Amino acid sequence: MVQEPEFTIGIEEEYLLVDSETCALAEAPQELMQACIDDLGEQVSPEFLQCQIEIGTRVCKTIGEAREDLKRLRSTVAKHAKTHGLAPIAVSCHPFADWKKQHHTDKERYNQLEKDLGGVARRMLICGMHVHVGIEDRDLRVDLMNQFTYFLPHLLALSASSPYWQGSDTGLSSYRMTIFDNLPRTGLPPRVTSWPEYERSVGVLIDLGIIEDTSKIWWDLRPSSRFPTLESRICDVSPRIEDTLTLAALTQSTLRSLYRLSRKNQRWRIYDTFLVGENRWRAQRYGTSEGMIDFGAREIISFEAIAGQWMDLVGEDAGVLRSVEETQRVLEMVETGTSADRQRTVYETAVKAGQDHETALCAVVSHLIEEFHEGL
Repeated sequence: MVQEPEFTIGIEEEYLLVDSETCALAEAPQELMQACIDDLGEQVSPEFLQCQIEIGTRVCKTIGEAREDLKRLRSTVAKHAKTHGLAPIAVSCHPFADWKKQHHTDKERYNQLEKDLGGVARRMLICGMHVHVGIEDRDLRVDLMNQFTYFLPHLLALSASSPYWQGSDTGLSSYRMTIFDNLPRTGLPPRVTSWPEYERSVGVLIDLGIIEDTSKIWWDLRPSSRFPTLESRICDVSPRIEDTLTLAALTQSTLRSLYRLSRKNQRWRIYDTFLVGENRWRAQRYGTSEGMIDFGAREIISFEAIAGQWMDLVGEDAGVLRSVEETQRVLEMVETGTSADRQRTVYETAVKAGQDHETALCAVVSHLIEEFHEGL
C-alpha cells in the first residue's frame, strides 16, 4: 500500500519596510535585522533589496499551526521595525517607490544575481509569497506539479496586490508578474513526465555552470531545491494574514485532492500551457473581477462559480487537513475583492476627499500598514 504524503505546509513571505510617517521605502538598519534574527533565528533573513525582509514559518502539520507561527513572525518584525520608526507592509509593489533609488543587499548570492541578470535584477522591487507542501515521493511531486499548474492562475487572481508601480496605476491587478517574468527560467512550469526527466533537464544548466543548483529555477511552481516539497511561487504577497492562510490552505487541500483522485485511478486533465497562460494573464490583468476560462465548458465563468466548484473539489480534503474554515473563506475573498481592488478604493476615496495624488498614494500605504497588523 502506497503511503500517503504528509502534506505538511510551510509559508514564506517577503515584506517591504516603510517610514511610518512619510510612507516611503526605508532600508532596514543592521540593528533591526539583528534584533529580528536574535528573536527568530533562521526564520528571518534579508532579501535582495535592503528595503526588504523575508520570513518563513516552521514546517507545520496544519493551517492552525501555520497561523500561530506566522502571527509570531509578523508581530516580531513589526515590533522591531516600530523601534526605528518603520513599519512592514505585505504587498508585492510599493505604490510610489522608484526602483532606481534602491540598493541591493551586500551578500554573495545577491551580488552574483545582479552580475548575472544586470538591469533586470535591479528592477526587482517586488515581493512574493511561497507555499511549500510536503510530498516525499519525487515522481509524485512531478506528477502533481503537472496537474496543479491548472490552478496557479486562480491563486494569482485571489492574491493580486500590486496595481501601482512608481506612482502610477498600471491597470493591472498584479504588476509584479510583469517584472518577475523578465527573469530567465520563470513562468508556468513545463510539463515533465518523471523525476529523472526533470533532473536531466535542469542538469544541463548545472553541468554547464549556468546555474549552481535548482534554486535558480524560478517557475511559478517547482520542486523545492532544499526540501521534499512542491513549492507554489505564483502568489503576490497578501497584506492580510488571513488571506495568506486561505491561499496556503487552498494549495495544500488541492494537492491532497489531486492525490486522492490518483488513488482512484483518476486525474485532473492537463491543459496546454498556452491555455493556462491565458488564464494567468487574466489573473494578472483583472484579479478576480472578470472570471476565468473554463476550458472544458469553453466559456468564461465568474470567480464566484469557480470558488464554489473549488470548494466541492477540496471539501473532503480540507476536512482531513483541518482547514475547512480557511478554504471556505475564499468565498469571502471573492466577494470583498482583492488587495488591488481595496488599494484603488482607498486612493479614489482620498482623491474625492480633496487629497492630491501623492497624499492619496500615502493613504494607500497607511491602509497597507493597517492590514498587515490585522489579526496579530
